Amino acid sequence: MNTDDHSVSIPVNVLAQAQALAEQLRALLNPYVHPLTPVERHNIPKMGDKTLSFVEKAFELAGLNPDLRPSYLKMETFTIDFNDAHNITPLFVTIQQTAENIDDTRMLAGSEAYHAALTFYNAVKRAVADDVPGAKAVYEALKARFPHVKRNRDGEEITE
Repeated sequence: MNTDDHSVSIPVNVLAQAQALAEQLRALLNPYVHPLTPVERHNIPKMGDKTLSFVEKAFELAGLNPDLRPSYLKMETFTIDFNDAHNITPLFVTIQQTAENIDDTRMLAGSEAYHAALTFYNAVKRAVADDVPGAKAVYEALKARFPHVKRNRDGEEITE
């Protein structure tokens, strides 16, 4: 991978504005969203691309055939659920794409910063070997924070 792909800094005021907008979005949607526990997420039946047409047709036919609906199936809540499941998707896709782009940028910037730090660290190690004045103190300060690689019993690397 090329280094310096991330060469334009995101201005702090832009990040602050984005954070404020994200908080506004969370506050705006908070009364309507329903967070699930991991167990709930796992256990509920899920509507996906393959079941979407079934749900659409069942919704349409339930509305057209009230005599076939069981008394415990409330069309009002079916309508709310159907509409929200359908209408929230474009917002979800936009937010998911934005989140992925933010995460990619964070990952790339971090990778490039780590690469630059390693470049500096290795230059300092060479300076110590060449007895450059002051290099040893810098090396010791960095060495104390450098992630050491250890191996577990199975020989797998463990970064401290």
